[in-house]
Amino acid sequence: MVKNRYYLIFSMIIFSLVIAGCAEDEEMARLKAVEIKEYEGEKLGSIGDFRENSIKGPQRIDMSRYHLEVSGLVDDTLKLTYDQVLENSRYTKLVTLDCVEGWSVKALWGGVLIKDIIKKAGLKKEAKTVIFYAYDGYSTSFPIEYIMNNDILLAYRLNNVTLPEEKGFPFQLVAEQKWGYKWIKWVTKIELSNNTAYKGYWESRGYSNDGDLNKSSLSR
Repeated sequence: MVKNRYYLIFSMIIFSLVIAGCAEDEEMARLKAVEIKEYEGEKLGSIGDFRENSIKGPQRIDMSRYHLEVSGLVDDTLKLTYDQVLENSRYTKLVTLDCVEGWSVKALWGGVLIKDIIKKAGLKKEAKTVIFYAYDGYSTSFPIEYIMNNDILLAYRLNNVTLPEEKGFPFQLVAEQKWGYKWIKWVTKIELSNNTAYKGYWESRGYSNDGDLNKSSLSR
């Protein structure tokens, strides 16, 4: 009887420790990610280094109502929730944003490939241009070849943390090799179009439609 009693007490102690350990693991799982400052030996810029220059200030999106629409010259119009977008394969890439104002930030971006999303919608052969629209009314566009022939990310993470609201949450385009005004934030819609002359917000105000870093940012 005594031996059984000690065995019961010992079992209860072990059980309590296991439960406590599980509780600790659950608590740890709820901790927020920490912004990284270095990646593969390269120093990264900080989230705070990105200057605020959006057309209407930082946007706050009601995620209970958010959908990413993919429409236009596609076989099937898509309306994807945040979680559905992230069901696509995810990637990380070190890319520097260069702003026409003269500053730049190197950062580690995490996201999904735009071309993977477009492929799910089904691309019609007439499509020549990909137009991106933002929650604040901003827009910009790219030739279809730029999107489909490169690994262009729709980012949801920045330096290992979820993209902050003021920096473009839920999604920002990582338009590598393009000037910063092509890096549209708060993306809500992707339209496939045959309009090769489409001009977005800054492009219609005198900036280059190409936005290539190796060229002037201004139209000629």
